[in-house]
Amino acid sequence: MAGTFEVYKDKADKYRFRLKAANGQVVASSEAYESKAAVMNGCDAVQRAADGAKIVEVDA
Repeated sequence: MAGTFEVYKDKADKYRFRLKAANGQVVASSEAYESKAAVMNGCDAVQRAADGAKIVEVDA
C-alpha cells in the first residue's frame, strides 16, 4: 500500500500536508501554504521529485 498525503489547516489558519507511510507513521511534513491550491501543488511536487530519486550518502 502506498503512503498518504494528509492536507490540513494549522493553528495559524495556513494549509500544510504530512506524508504518512502505509503503517501510519509520519515520514514528511510540509511548510505552511497560503491556499489549498498551493498545498496541493506542494504534494504534487513531492510526488514528482520522489519518483526515481537517488539515495545519496553525505558526511555530517
